[in-house]
Amino acid sequence: MMFVPCSLVGLLIPRIIWSCFPLSQEVSVLKTSREALSDEARFWGAFGYHAIFTLAYLVAGLSGGFLTFFLSVSMLASWVSSHLAVKYYGSQLLRSTVIYIIPLIPSLTYGVYFGGFLVQFVIEKMGMVGAIPPPYGNFLPDIMVAATIGVVTGLCVGPLIPICGNWLARSSVLQFLLHLTVLALALSSQFFPYSNDAPKRVVFQHTFITAGANRVVDSTYDFSVVDSNSLLFVFKYVPEVAKELHIGSEISFETAMSSHRESWMATYPVTFLFSRSLKFPAGSDDVLKQYRYFPHLSEYKPHTIYGKGSRRVYLELSLGSLEEVWVTVLNITGPLSSWSFADNILPAPELIGGGPPSYILRLSGASHENWTFWLEASSSEKLRVQVSVLDQNLFGAAKKFKSLFPDWVDLTAYSSFISNYFF
Repeated sequence: MMFVPCSLVGLLIPRIIWSCFPLSQEVSVLKTSREALSDEARFWGAFGYHAIFTLAYLVAGLSGGFLTFFLSVSMLASWVSSHLAVKYYGSQLLRSTVIYIIPLIPSLTYGVYFGGFLVQFVIEKMGMVGAIPPPYGNFLPDIMVAATIGVVTGLCVGPLIPICGNWLARSSVLQFLLHLTVLALALSSQFFPYSNDAPKRVVFQHTFITAGANRVVDSTYDFSVVDSNSLLFVFKYVPEVAKELHIGSEISFETAMSSHRESWMATYPVTFLFSRSLKFPAGSDDVLKQYRYFPHLSEYKPHTIYGKGSRRVYLELSLGSLEEVWVTVLNITGPLSSWSFADNILPAPELIGGGPPSYILRLSGASHENWTFWLEASSSEKLRVQVSVLDQNLFGAAKKFKSLFPDWVDLTAYSSFISNYFF
């Protein structure tokens, strides 16, 4: 709400500036007051803006434009009814103002309803646009929210400016709005930025680097966020988590271990929202008790050799004994020329973390049978296949670890099994 007063001031600034310039029409000739001519000019300017905006939607063939069309029609009805009231009842300011506002009530109500949902939608999305590095990440969400509130305020209050602008443009009202803006800015900085209704979104991944069907090479706790406040903010206000990870107040991105983007391939393409992710060492004893077999990739028949060094590799993917598989992601790098998926058509390659071009394949859900497929290489160079499996099941220490986060943190937690192969 702190952006509403300054949005109102922004709507009134053009009125104050234009009042310093002479009118294009001679007031004495038209026998009309300067204020009336100014209000009429502003009304037709606002009406023309909404009408042109609606026409642009229609010409472009877009499905929007109803709100601006509704506002245009309502403003025209209000202007006509206001002039009729002045003609038949005299120039009573209060009566003409009420008659002007009444036809606008449906469109203004719809504008407030639509604008409220739009602002709520933008605020929610600003909490998941990705961890934009500072200094831009500290200001970009606020700028987007402020611009959205400014547009919504213009839609809701703009039609009233021609009739109420003289009152709102008084110096006392403007000073009050400016003081209210400064006060709102000062108070907003004192409040905690997250709550149950607007939580801090944190991603917690229990990562297992495996080799073969039953061996764990490494295990880590990986964390990331999807808004501008970094993980250091979370560790500062959730000391229980910091204590469990054995980190102190002196932690920084220079001293902590970074979690590379390849570690998050199980969440592709959401992984592009993550930056400055961190990882911490974790035990692997619980997973050996939980699962007998891990996801693994193997060859189920010999290569087929073609001319000029090209070959076809026949692979079999097993998901092991995982319980709640959500998605499996294959990240393939090397001289890949074709595969058995998508009618043998390769997608555009992706660049993951500055590495070589990769071809990404997502296999959704679990399967009781193994996946069989083939990859074709255009040369004798090795194909590298990274298998990342997202398991929604948390167990052991990771499950207890999840319970340490407070209610104002919206935690997305899962296990990820990663293995690498060369063929």
